[in-house]
Amino acid sequence: MKKSLFTIALVAISFLSFSQSEKFQKAMEQNIAQFDAAKTAADFLSVGSNFERIAEAEKNQWLPYYYAALSNILIGFTDEKSDKDEIGNKADELIAKAETLEPKNSEIVLLRGMSATLHMMVDPMGRWQQYGMMQREAMETAKKLDASNPRTYYWEGQNLMNTPAQFGGGKDVAKPIFEKAVSLYKTFKPVNNLYPTWGKEITERLLAECSK
Repeated sequence: MKKSLFTIALVAISFLSFSQSEKFQKAMEQNIAQFDAAKTAADFLSVGSNFERIAEAEKNQWLPYYYAALSNILIGFTDEKSDKDEIGNKADELIAKAETLEPKNSEIVLLRGMSATLHMMVDPMGRWQQYGMMQREAMETAKKLDASNPRTYYWEGQNLMNTPAQFGGGKDVAKPIFEKAVSLYKTFKPVNNLYPTWGKEITERLLAECSK
């Protein structure tokens, strides 16, 4: 009898765990689709809030924190009037939580570089030395952790494209970086269907602009 009750308990626990896992998978898939379709700051705010709620419910999962941080960063880049320090600080907190769960991950490290760029935008001349260095270090670390990650090269190319030629940037310098990113996007294989895959379309568009 005791053995039967123990077996029933194990089955119930397994079923509950499966249900929770299935619920998490479905919620993430739905919100990643919403993230992929987002275009405005309001879109990113909405989906970012959704990811935060998932993260709070699934505190042992790094991906919801990752997508919540990324959504916040994109709010800062999409809305010119946004408080970039406030948004960057929030993103940094979410990134730290993701890193605690998944240390030394190229995708997460890249977000640190993106957030540093956001902070730098508040005062490019005054903050270049501090945040410019943080941004470069994050990109180089992300490359070392995963040389096949196309998003590191997309971000490097975009930064070079937006840097004046007299400071080592411009379209000609950015073009081969974008070409490498596009090549890596063609061969990149995500760990699973929740893993980051974003950036391909914008990379191709920026490469086309560099070729004009």
